[in-house]
Amino acid sequence: MTLAVAQLSRIEQADYANSEHAAALVSLLNAYACDPMGGGEPLTDFARLNLVAALAARPEAFSVLAFAGSPGDQPQQPIGLVNCFEGFSTFACQPLVNVHDVVVLPAYRGRRVAESMLDLVTEIARKRGACKLTLEVLQGNRAAVKLYERVGFSHYQLDPAMGQAHFFQKWLR
Repeated sequence: MTLAVAQLSRIEQADYANSEHAAALVSLLNAYACDPMGGGEPLTDFARLNLVAALAARPEAFSVLAFAGSPGDQPQQPIGLVNCFEGFSTFACQPLVNVHDVVVLPAYRGRRVAESMLDLVTEIARKRGACKLTLEVLQGNRAAVKLYERVGFSHYQLDPAMGQAHFFQKWLR
C-alpha cells in the first residue's frame, strides 16, 4: 500500500484486551517518545512490556486509536493515538478528562487525524459526565497549539489579572 492510497479508515476507543489495539498503542507511544516533542528517547523495556496492562488496571484511563488503510485492508496501519485520564474538578464538582498523549505519525499529520480522535475523546468525556478536557503542550509545538486552539482549547486562567496557569512537575524517585 502506498501513502497516496492509504486513508484514514477508522477511529475507535481502544480495547486494552485486544492484541491489535495493544500492539498499536505501544508502537505509537514509542514513536511519540522517540520524536523530539516526546523527549527523543524510546520507551523503556519496562514501559513497553507493562503499559497496556497498567492502563487496563486503571478505570479512569481510556485511549483512542486511528487506523489507515484502503477499504478491506486487514490489518490496517495504526497512525494515531490519544491517551486520556479522568480527573476531578473540585470547583465544578464533576469529572474532567486530561488528554495526556496525542500522537499522529509524521506521514499523516495535517490530515485532521488528531482532530477526529479528539472528537471521539470529547464524546467519551461527555458520556463520563466530564465538565471539561485539559491538556499540556510544549510552547515550541506550534502545530499542536494551532490544532488545540482550532478545536476549542484555550489557555487556562481563572482571572486574567492573575495570568495563565503554568504546568509544573516534580519527579518522585
